[in-house]
Amino acid sequence: MSGWKPGDPRRDARSMVRVDQAGEYGATRIYAGQLAVMGDRTPAARAIAGMANQEERHRAFFDAMIVARGVRPTLLQPFWDVAGFTLGAVTAALGPEAAMACTAAVETEIDKHYADQLDVLGDSDPELSAAVLEFQAEEVEHRETALASGAEAAPAYLLLSGAIRLGCRVVIAAAKRI
Repeated sequence: MSGWKPGDPRRDARSMVRVDQAGEYGATRIYAGQLAVMGDRTPAARAIAGMANQEERHRAFFDAMIVARGVRPTLLQPFWDVAGFTLGAVTAALGPEAAMACTAAVETEIDKHYADQLDVLGDSDPELSAAVLEFQAEEVEHRETALASGAEAAPAYLLLSGAIRLGCRVVIAAAKRI
C-alpha cells in the first residue's frame, strides 16, 4: 500500500501472513501427495497423517487471518497446489525414508523462517507472534519425528535435502512478493 515505508511493521506482518498461509497450504499439499502414494499402511504414513492434521490447523488459522486482515493471498497458490502434491508423491514413491527426508528438509527451513519472523515482529503483533511461536514448535517436532523415522537413510539424502531446502527458500521469497 502506498505510504508504507520499508520496515513498516504493518506491511511486514501482511507479507508474513501471506507467506505463512502459502507455506502451510504447500505443506498440506506435500502431505496429501505423500499419503496418496503411501496410504495408511505403514508407521511412516501414520506419522505423516498426524503431521498433516497439524498443518491443516496451521493453514486454517492463516486462511482466517488472511480474511480478517484483508491480506491478498499469493498469486502462486495454484503452483503450490501442483508442486507440493508432486513433491510429496515423488518423495513417497522413493520410499518412507525419502518422504521423511522431505519433511526434515522443509521443516528445517520453516523453523528458520519462523525464527526470522519472530525476530522482526518483536512485540508489534502479539496475535501473529503467538501463532508463529506455537506453529514453529510443532514444525520442529515434525522435523525431529522425520529424523527419528529414518530421513537420513533416504537415497542421496544430502542431495535430496539440499534441493528441497533450496526450493523452500525460493518459494518463500516468491510468496513475499507475488
